[in-house]
Amino acid sequence: MVAPPRRDSVCVPRPRILATFSPRAHLPAALPAFPLGLAAHLTRGISTTGPAYNDPTTSATQALTFKRRLPHKPYAPLNKFRPARPKTAEEAVTNILYNTPEPVVGPEARHVLNCLVQNEPGVLSRVSGILAGRGFNIDSLVVAKTEVSDLSRMTIIFRGKGPHIEQARRQLEDLVPVWAVLDYTNTKLVERELLMVKVSILGPEHLHEQLATHDDVYYNDVLRLEQGHEQHEGMTPSAALQHTFSHLHSLTELARLFDGKIVDVSSDRVIIELCAKPNRIDSFVKLLKPFGILEAARSGVMAMPRSPVLDHYEAQQENAYGKDSGVDITQLPPG
Repeated sequence: MVAPPRRDSVCVPRPRILATFSPRAHLPAALPAFPLGLAAHLTRGISTTGPAYNDPTTSATQALTFKRRLPHKPYAPLNKFRPARPKTAEEAVTNILYNTPEPVVGPEARHVLNCLVQNEPGVLSRVSGILAGRGFNIDSLVVAKTEVSDLSRMTIIFRGKGPHIEQARRQLEDLVPVWAVLDYTNTKLVERELLMVKVSILGPEHLHEQLATHDDVYYNDVLRLEQGHEQHEGMTPSAALQHTFSHLHSLTELARLFDGKIVDVSSDRVIIELCAKPNRIDSFVKLLKPFGILEAARSGVMAMPRSPVLDHYEAQQENAYGKDSGVDITQLPPG
């Protein structure tokens, strides 16, 4: 009969890989004793009461017993949530100002104002002074008297934002000599502008010779050296005349395409007159630049609202259809 194991001995599983181990009895005398926590960790996989590794068992909890005998690694500590420290008012405002996106500045819209003013001295300066005080740059300003002797009409075109335009309009209406201020910004208009431009017919290489400056001699010498104007000086009179009339013919055709006309012709330049919309005049000026523009003058934009088209025949036709579509119940047969 096998004697029961003593309390101070340890059962070692087979095959005999581990020797009989006692936490304190078998340590060398020269080494210090292990701490209790380390000794418990080393002996965690050794059981004094359970079956050995090779002992057969039919227990349903064999897997649990096996997993309990295995040494377990300690889990890493979970990340602790550290609440943010309370912010001061200065830090909160600074954060808001830093994260606030910049406002999107859109393009300034084009506005058209029509002022009906008293025909007296000083009105133009007072109206333009109000717009200049608000920082508006006037693109076009046209003033002229009307068929009424004491009434003048003023058309002002400038760029700005809606709220500022409304404030400027009300301030203009508060002036004593101003009868009314009409905002034609969102109205269908007929806009016309007059252009008179003086263009060279000698070609762009002679443009600096025709411009009156105090450095004419210096510019002419530089152009002769750099661009070889000696070739043009050696041109025969017939070739020079043909060259000039070729430019004149090109300018005449270009003016005809834009419904303009030549109002003055000289030996080296012409004056072209054109009345059209502002954007059409801009395109015409761009096409004239290669020929050499000597002078240009624009009258400014004159604007007048379009009148609605009334179709009197359409109203009569609708009434006729309305009469025919109705059915008189009294004229229906019985039943």
